[in-house]
Amino acid sequence: MKRSEIRENILKLLYLDDFHDTEELNTQFSLYFDGKKGFSKEDQEYIINKANDILAHKDEIDKEIESVSNKWKVDRMDKVDKAILRLAYYEIKMDEEIPDRVAVNEAVELSKKYSSDASPKFINGILSNFVSE
Repeated sequence: MKRSEIRENILKLLYLDDFHDTEELNTQFSLYFDGKKGFSKEDQEYIINKANDILAHKDEIDKEIESVSNKWKVDRMDKVDKAILRLAYYEIKMDEEIPDRVAVNEAVELSKKYSSDASPKFINGILSNFVSE
């Protein structure tokens, strides 16, 4: 499975966080993969583990996003944009495997696919603050 596909599925799991209690998330993550083809057991475990790791750092990540978001509170952001920003911040600041430019580019591409027309510029603007630090 390609990294971009893995990233897209991590995003979808992160999006579930806004709709379910923390205790329900692992069940929801398992249900997400029910009936989906093309996922090896290793891919599923990697995607779930990465989503759980991002969510374990959610408060810290949200605080950092808010610190550069021009007075935008994370809880007032579009749910998709919030999930994209959390994923990208994690990749930029906490995951040594992914180059910063790749993380930003992939986040912008995800926002083009899943969010509003204004989102790519918004996402890019916030993430550029983390890359330039």
